[in-house]
Amino acid sequence: MKKIIPILLTLILAISCDNTPKFHIEGTVEGATDSMLYLEAQTLEGIQPLDSVKITSAGTFAFAQQKKVENPEFYALRIGNRRINFSVDSTETITFSIKNKPNVLTYDVQGSYNSQRIKEISEQQARLQQQIIAIERNENLLPGDIVDSINGLVSAYKEKMKNEYIFKEPLMAYSYYAVCQSITDLAGTYQLFNPLTDRADVKCYATIATAWDGQWHDAERTIQICNTAIRGMGNTATPKKKEIKVDESKIMETSIIDIELPDINSNFHKLTSLKGKVVLLDFTIYGAQESPQRTRLMRDIYNKYHAQGLEIYQISLDDDLHYWKEAVESLPWICVHETDGTATKTYAVSDLPTFFLINRANEIVKRNDAIKDLEAEIKALL
Repeated sequence: MKKIIPILLTLILAISCDNTPKFHIEGTVEGATDSMLYLEAQTLEGIQPLDSVKITSAGTFAFAQQKKVENPEFYALRIGNRRINFSVDSTETITFSIKNKPNVLTYDVQGSYNSQRIKEISEQQARLQQQIIAIERNENLLPGDIVDSINGLVSAYKEKMKNEYIFKEPLMAYSYYAVCQSITDLAGTYQLFNPLTDRADVKCYATIATAWDGQWHDAERTIQICNTAIRGMGNTATPKKKEIKVDESKIMETSIIDIELPDINSNFHKLTSLKGKVVLLDFTIYGAQESPQRTRLMRDIYNKYHAQGLEIYQISLDDDLHYWKEAVESLPWICVHETDGTATKTYAVSDLPTFFLINRANEIVKRNDAIKDLEAEIKALL
């Protein structure tokens, strides 16, 4: 007994003096009784579930995480497929008042300056996304007008993000969040700030990277954003076009030569298997600065004519496979990747992007430099 008592006293003392760093997430939810509320970590490797609770009629919730917060990290509260993004940079308590409305989660947040600023950014980002989709669905606008309108919106939005968030307090978590935004429209998902293709965007990444490197030198996010900024400096210092040496003896303009390349799931697709369809054979780089704009135009053509027999066979020559996979994940046409340059040499492709039109008999009809009106040419072949 004399031996047991000191052990029990030690355990009691240890429990009462538990100084394990914690952060607390608590609050209320309206309009989601019997739904599940999830706490998720937004890591560089992807979304990781941490905890969950069923929302009762009282609508209160609380999460506590025993995690030492040495540098800012990002988390989300999720109901269904709707998320509230926020950051944690200390052992703070963050309080949310959430309303689950038919089309959106609205909320107020207290206890975290960064999370309040992230809320501002998220709301502006959602409005931009809605505006872009509305423009893309406007049948009264010509494709060129759609592109110009979207580019104008995005340009103005990015300037606001730079001046009011990214350059204002680059050490803050909300500034990191601002520079990593993406937009999902009818053409897919793309980064608003892409340092791999835009020299101006490199400056945004480099500003955050410099600030974080001075404060959290060894943090994973610091290493990641520093590496991205460095890669962007290298990429944007060189011409955007990718020059390919061509063996002139392999130039063939009149008949199709088969191509068999893998998609993001490693499934191979043969070009000749599309016989009976009109095919737009496209060689491209998704990391090019004009790629989002070009993808929107192709999405418009695909949506108009796919049901009539049009297919797109798009070959990427991106060096960054991870970026390519993210860029094409939601595209509805055939997206494959080539690394050895065989197809580009066979089809005498020396500049990117380059495309060919193939008729239903699997014969090459025209190359892009001989096409003045792509949509009219496709309609004629259909």
